Amino acid sequence: MKQFISFVQKEFYHIFRDKRTMLILLVMPIIQILLFGFAITTELRNVEVAVFDPSRDNATEKIKEHIEQSKYFHISKEIKSPENINDIFQEVKINLVIVFSDNFANNMRRGEGAGIQLVTDGTEPNQASMITNYANGIISSYLQEVNPQFGGGYRIVPEVKMLYNPQGKSSYNFVPGVMGMVLILICAMMTSISIVREKENGTMEVLLASPINPFMIIAAKVVPYFTLSVVNLLSIILLSIFVLGVPISGSLALLTIVSMLFILVALSLGLLISTLVKTQMAAMLVSGMVLMLPIMILSGLMFPIESMPTILQYISAIIPARWYISAVRKIMIQGVEMQYVLKEIAVLLFMAAGLIFMSLKKFKIRLQ
Repeated sequence: MKQFISFVQKEFYHIFRDKRTMLILLVMPIIQILLFGFAITTELRNVEVAVFDPSRDNATEKIKEHIEQSKYFHISKEIKSPENINDIFQEVKINLVIVFSDNFANNMRRGEGAGIQLVTDGTEPNQASMITNYANGIISSYLQEVNPQFGGGYRIVPEVKMLYNPQGKSSYNFVPGVMGMVLILICAMMTSISIVREKENGTMEVLLASPINPFMIIAAKVVPYFTLSVVNLLSIILLSIFVLGVPISGSLALLTIVSMLFILVALSLGLLISTLVKTQMAAMLVSGMVLMLPIMILSGLMFPIESMPTILQYISAIIPARWYISAVRKIMIQGVEMQYVLKEIAVLLFMAAGLIFMSLKKFKIRLQ
């Protein structure tokens, strides 16, 4: 029995000495439960609303007051013309536009049915359906409140309109997200494993001893994978269009440029990972398993970022896939021009430059 206890103690000592094992056993479960607990939610939060109200009568003001008092909605913009609705969805982060008809209160009192249009961004059809359902619920509660007071007969006729995706196809939402996840996982994994393999085989020192500049060696390793990733991108786009039926409403050239920039970010991330690990297995785990969880949860692929706690929204800003998915949705589904994705392009450029700089610096230090 004493021998058994000694072996158990030895195993505990081995575990406590290995910081990576301790992180996996004790820290990873805490991180996962926090991410899953706060980021995965079906509730609506922080829904930004714009309103077009030509009537400005007591009824429309009461409805706007009910919407503002809801814990789900916030009226952040009044628009002057319904012709600006498309521009509003492209320029600022608006989730819902409410358009009241003329003579709203009078039509409601006469029982003719006052018109109200609920316009949402259909690029995320599940979220759009939830938003319109919540808004319809608020309108219904307003009717239940005023009908008993005035003898009944009041009617409001809501009309739901989904911009960019009137059919409500789920593929419009998940295709851009899957593009971001697939490209970053494959590119990071290929690059990191390739360079770590050279270290494991002992050939990296031979390459560095050659007259070729270390930067040129890294570039020579990255270029083939960049080319193959572009081929992967072409395959994904063709499948999206001809198999899944997702259109490219915007510029194909702009989509290609943004995608190639994202591929560069992913390859740079793989290069950085290769400087931090020593084995191919570790490179595969970090570039595959470790990256997958934050990409799936914090990039907007599955859950809206606006509904997450503020701290997770800030953390999601360092996930490259978040900015790429946002840009692809705007280009493919909304059909925006370049000026509407400049923010995403600037962030990806900054990330690419930062990752390349850190990778080269770390690469030289570890191999000298």
